[in-house]
Amino acid sequence: MPSFDIVSEVDQVEMRNAVDQANKEITNRFDFKGSDARIEQAEKLLTLFADDEFKLDQVYDVLTGKLGKRGVDVRCLDRQDVQKVSGNKVKQEVKLKIGVEVELGKKIVRILKDSKLKVQASIQGDAVRVSGAKRDVLQEAIALVKKSITDTPLQFGNFRD
Repeated sequence: MPSFDIVSEVDQVEMRNAVDQANKEITNRFDFKGSDARIEQAEKLLTLFADDEFKLDQVYDVLTGKLGKRGVDVRCLDRQDVQKVSGNKVKQEVKLKIGVEVELGKKIVRILKDSKLKVQASIQGDAVRVSGAKRDVLQEAIALVKKSITDTPLQFGNFRD
């Protein structure tokens, strides 16, 4: 039975390269001279540091520019609230949306069931497996999900015939 998986992944190598390029540009830019502006990366979390909120927005803009040039979808970034660190310095955590969350998985399954397409969708961990009788029906399901879900980057992989 033909099937495919709907996943949401971020290329970690390209993410690391974009963060390194952004940090390099921040250290070389004139408007950041003498400031403590930088980006730190953990597994599913980026932390942006700056002297004030304006510079924090500038750091975020540099980061999104570098991510865009490297082909990483910026919709995978989830900005959190700005936090004061010490004095007037601020930081902001940016979570990476990796994997299809349970709520999004339920929404995808509901969209496919309501569409009356002859496919079965099931949530398996952080992916949604869609199976159907014919390849054409699966391609219609892919088109429907692409049209319906626009706030999270989704990839369609593991297509089996």
